[in-house]
Amino acid sequence: MEHRVAYKVYYEDTDSLGVVYYANYLKYMERGRTEWVGAQGRPIQEWNREGYSFVVYGLTMKFKQAARLGDMVEVVTSVKMSSAYRARFMQRVERQGVLLVDAEVDIVCLGDDQQLREFPSLRH
Repeated sequence: MEHRVAYKVYYEDTDSLGVVYYANYLKYMERGRTEWVGAQGRPIQEWNREGYSFVVYGLTMKFKQAARLGDMVEVVTSVKMSSAYRARFMQRVERQGVLLVDAEVDIVCLGDDQQLREFPSLRH
């Protein structure tokens, strides 16, 4: 199931050419993952308080087109479990249905001891 969240591109998001600086897409996608978790029934801070930390293990990104100052972009997120300890988030950033950035982000779950921990059931 896909989750969608929209953001406006502000001046602070852009570079000297008026396009979104590439690293800022990572921020949009982080927000998208946080919103995805919250949409599963509990906000991420509750999981953190219970000793679940979700950490980026790896990612790939492909840049197709640039977003520009003033654009509304939409982060589209879906997820599948790769193992008991790792989830793959398939994310894309779109502008009015046009693909701008496509990414796969692997997230691992760690406990308070910073060791791998099985992912919780996010529906709680």
